[in-house]
Order: sequence, then C-alpha cells, then structure tokens
Amino acid sequence: MDIFIRANAQEVGETAAGVIAPFVKQGRTIGLATGSSPLTTYKELIRLYEDGDLSFRTIQAFLLDEYVGLSREDVNSYFKTIRNEFTAHVDFVDSNVHSPDSTDPDPYHAAALYEEKISASGVAIQLLGVGVNGHIGFNEPTSALQGPTKVQALHPQTIKDNARFFNSLEEVPTHAMTQGLGTITRAENIVLVATGMAKADAIWGIVEGPLTAMCPGSVLQLHPNVTIVVDEAAASRLEHADYYRTMEQLKLR
Repeated sequence: MDIFIRANAQEVGETAAGVIAPFVKQGRTIGLATGSSPLTTYKELIRLYEDGDLSFRTIQAFLLDEYVGLSREDVNSYFKTIRNEFTAHVDFVDSNVHSPDSTDPDPYHAAALYEEKISASGVAIQLLGVGVNGHIGFNEPTSALQGPTKVQALHPQTIKDNARFFNSLEEVPTHAMTQGLGTITRAENIVLVATGMAKADAIWGIVEGPLTAMCPGSVLQLHPNVTIVVDEAAASRLEHADYYRTMEQLKLR
C-alpha cells in the first residue's frame, strides 16, 4: 500500500484525482463510489475537465453499489447521486455509466448480471470510500473476502449513517446490491479516500489491523496496487504515520 496523509479533505481530493487522472487520459475503465469522502475527488476531476486537462467522453464507468428497489431517477439512488455530484458536470455519456438494475424483481439475478458485466469489461482503477465499520462498497462485516457482486442486508449503523440523505430513518432501504470484495479487488488499481475522525478506526483496521472479514476493507492488504489517501483526522490512529510520510518522500516518480 501507498499511504498518503494530507492536511484536509481538499488535499485528499486533489491527491486522489491525481492518481485517477492518468487512467482517464488513457481511456481506461474506472469505478465510482458514492458517499461524502469521494466528493472532493470528484470536484477536482471536474476542475481538471473544465481546465481542458481531462475528457470522460469515451470512458466506461461502473458504480460500486446501489440500493435495492430505488429507480435510477430516484433522488436517493446512487446512479442519480453520482450523476448530480460528478458525471453530469463533465462529458460522460450516460449510457457509459453502469450500475446494477435495482428495480429487477429478482435482485439476486440482477447482481449476477452485473458481476458478469464487470468481469467482461474489467476496471483499471476503482475509487473507494470506507464506512465507520470498515465496509467498502456495501460489504458489511463478515462479508466473504473473495465474494462476487451480491445482495447485502445493511448493518444498522450503515442505515443510521445514511439516514441523513432521507426524510426519515424508516425510508432508508434495508438492502443494497454491491460489488463483492472479490469483484472490487479484481480492479487493477484501487484508491481509497477517507476524511474525519469518525473514519480513524476503520483506516487503522485497513492499514495496520489484521486481515479479517470483521473489517472488510482489510482485504486491500492483499492487493498489489492500492493507494490510501486520508486527512490528518482519519490518520490519527495510525501508529506508523511518520513511516508512511517518509515512504512517500522516498517514492520514485
């Protein structure tokens, strides 16, 4: 892993976008995540597009996950969220942004189809956030470390965390379709972003903790090309933060 510690969320986004940009310039397929942590990354990618440094016109993208039962046009669907926060602000073609069919009456069938689609295309670089319990995508604790795209019942903490986007806790869907940990780690490269003190335990678990299904993000320890970009608050539990800073300085460009 490459661990990059930045002063604040804006610098996290700038660094993460700098990791992703070369793949966009090469026309490679990218994976997109929703949530608060990736927002500054998307803002920086939008800036690069507006400055004429990037184009997404030919890029294929795969969303990490989607709520079961919400149509693409639902304001709380992840397809709509990604569109509002990122893809509509650059020259993405909507049909090139792929997500699970969350309205399929058989979500398990839809998850299997999405797995096949991702496997056929491949993902050059996957952007990730992380939940406070260490989940990536919607892979909650005890998820299979090599599992495929699946239907996931959401942890009560995840439902509580996401209630801020809905009118009430009762409106938050209880299930989602998510790329499995095996699907995610088939991406050639992964960049994970996290900001804030609430993510400090999860970042410790991913970077320095044991490999365990109780911290799903720890599976990234097995991947050969992972970049973790965090702010000082999210890095506050890391015991070897000075070492990571030194390794960044010594990294060959």
